[in-house]
Amino acid sequence: MTRSGQIGMVMADGVDDLGQITRPLNEFLTGTRRQLEELRAENRELQIQTRIASAEKHHTEAIIFSISDAVIVTNRFDELLLANEAAEKLLGFKMSGSLRKNIDRVMADNTLVRLIRETRSHGKSFTRKVVEHTIDQTGSPKTFSITLSCVVTPSEEVSGVVAVLHDVTREKEISRMKTDFVSNVSHELKTPLASIKAYIEMLIDGEAEDEKTTREFYDIISTETDRLHRLIENILNISRIESGVVKVVREPISLTGVVKQVLDVAAPQARLKNLKLIDRLAPVYYQVEADHDMIHQAVMNLVSNAIKYTPEGGSITISVNVDDRRNMAVFECSDTGLGIPTEDLPRIFDKFYRVQANSKLAKGTGLGLTLVKHIVETVHEGKLSVTSEVGKGSTFSFELPIIS
Repeated sequence: MTRSGQIGMVMADGVDDLGQITRPLNEFLTGTRRQLEELRAENRELQIQTRIASAEKHHTEAIIFSISDAVIVTNRFDELLLANEAAEKLLGFKMSGSLRKNIDRVMADNTLVRLIRETRSHGKSFTRKVVEHTIDQTGSPKTFSITLSCVVTPSEEVSGVVAVLHDVTREKEISRMKTDFVSNVSHELKTPLASIKAYIEMLIDGEAEDEKTTREFYDIISTETDRLHRLIENILNISRIESGVVKVVREPISLTGVVKQVLDVAAPQARLKNLKLIDRLAPVYYQVEADHDMIHQAVMNLVSNAIKYTPEGGSITISVNVDDRRNMAVFECSDTGLGIPTEDLPRIFDKFYRVQANSKLAKGTGLGLTLVKHIVETVHEGKLSVTSEVGKGSTFSFELPIIS
């Protein structure tokens, strides 16, 4: 054998005893050389396959690490083999110090540990399982849909478990909101309809014995019909905005001009309650790019709310200011009403939410402020805010960029 690993041949002349000895030796060396070459070829093939397997492993890991859902892979001894960054953050461990450790030593969530073990114990007969589970690692509970699957080898042996945790908190919240929305719409529609039906029946039964009573019944029916109309219009407008199908006509408009139009309509309502309307308006020539009808609706809703929830003899101040530094037109509506409790402020723009303390003072649909928020922030990308103090009143404001 040479230094390079090559196997040579033994040379012998003639057919004497030496030839008889070297012939089988050469045959042996030839066979050995053939086997060595085969081993080298197999070794090269094995190296290639190893590199391919390593590349595939790294590729698989890269895919798992890029997934936004938390992914956990365990072996048949319930030891951790692989977990992506999302799983590390969610369950509070580091893969570098947790490899091949039993999952009950790595994860504090006992329910998840139990689910993985149950999945593995079922063996190859186990079909994919999806369960919902709430995890609270940061003080903010989140709901996850956990998909558990057994890893089965070609010989049909269970080699481990894969668990994928998908955050469904938002989906659950949307589902709950849809259910609440349908329930609230049904309730809000029933109230005016029941009132209309009752007074129509009283008119049919002749319970209005004089013209004055008849007039009162008709006024109530008209009021409840208007309320029903407003409710349906608000629902449709909010739905159009949320679904993105609303038609927006953006054009240069004067915010002061829009507010003046609203005050002309609102003034008679304010006089009925002996409310003082104070206006402090910037010059008309300051303009914003907006949908006139939508901004008119937003201002009208805010002013109407102020009139509705301010007791008789109070005052409402409407202002349009210009912030030259930020190039913004700022609308404000301040009242001397009951005010809004601090705990209610985060929810006043939610659909159908009404402050319990104020609901007895005036009827409403619970959609007016929701619509204002959608018009200002969703459609016009402005900013809507509120400050309030119980017993002193509230100030609603929004701002829109001024056209240079």
